[in-house]
Amino acid sequence: MINHTELKSQVLNEIKDLKTESELTEVWRKYLGKDGIITNEFKEIGSVAPEERKDFGLRLNELKNEVDILIENAKAALQDQNLGVYLEAVQGVLLNDKPKIGHIHPLTQTINDMNKILMRIGYSVMDGPEIETAEYNFERANLPIDHPAMDLQDTIYIEEPNILLRTQTTSIETHILEQYEPPFKVVMPGRTYRNEKVTRTNHFVFHQYQLVCIQEKVSMADLLATIEYLFKSYLGDDVVIRFRNKYYPEVEPGVGPDMQCFNCHGAGCAVCKNRGWIEMGGAGIRHPNMLKMAGIDPEKWQGFAFGLGLDRWAMAKHKITDIRTLLGGNLAYKPNVN
Repeated sequence: MINHTELKSQVLNEIKDLKTESELTEVWRKYLGKDGIITNEFKEIGSVAPEERKDFGLRLNELKNEVDILIENAKAALQDQNLGVYLEAVQGVLLNDKPKIGHIHPLTQTINDMNKILMRIGYSVMDGPEIETAEYNFERANLPIDHPAMDLQDTIYIEEPNILLRTQTTSIETHILEQYEPPFKVVMPGRTYRNEKVTRTNHFVFHQYQLVCIQEKVSMADLLATIEYLFKSYLGDDVVIRFRNKYYPEVEPGVGPDMQCFNCHGAGCAVCKNRGWIEMGGAGIRHPNMLKMAGIDPEKWQGFAFGLGLDRWAMAKHKITDIRTLLGGNLAYKPNVN
């Protein structure tokens, strides 16, 4: 069995003096290729005690992802001629040889945790532009300019009517649908913007967690099982959830996943607007119009997707009762709700 800390230190030592991307690619093959050191370590799972296999697999997946990200980021840093600066900054994080000061923001931690949960079942993580066009933000999401659902969006335009701050992470998905050939499974966390009044439950800057799965055959059962898996993996087996029929132009049919309010446990309070439940996102079977616009044959390929209110997931995890706490700078602010 390999020592994870020693292996990460070994990788850092190997790449610190490299000069070309091709050399970095060879390092990637050495550790993560078909016969790579980490790849071969997965073959040892069978020799691990049954009660330790789950933890072994999770830790090995984390190591694989850390090394993969390290090498890919090193390539980018090499292009910018900042490889030495990057490696110096990342060394303490990977090897835990420097004291930790402060902590990761709850939203960043939520993104990291949810990424790990979905990566376990084969999802990749991607990102996209925050400044978007109306075509990719609306039209390719099955929202033409004259669609009545457009009235639901209060958009912040940079250059009306075509350049805007994205209102949903579905805009990332519309790029992915266009650029990649199915099958694929992708998650896309990110900031979104809408012209909304700031309250304890709404903000003009908020975060979404998008997922899309395009395969030859999927069903609503696959979608509901994925959502339930994420809920229970992130918030615990005792989380109470429900699904409601919902209309979203991007999907057909649509569903809204709710969770019982973490603050009042269903009794009703300011966090859940006295409903006892908190809407955590929207989901459904991907509308064939979206697939057609991306050049994907809906007769051959099917898909499901969801867009979750990431801020609400962070609030539920950390028992934060006011969304303004996540983005505010007042350290003395007390987000208590009676």
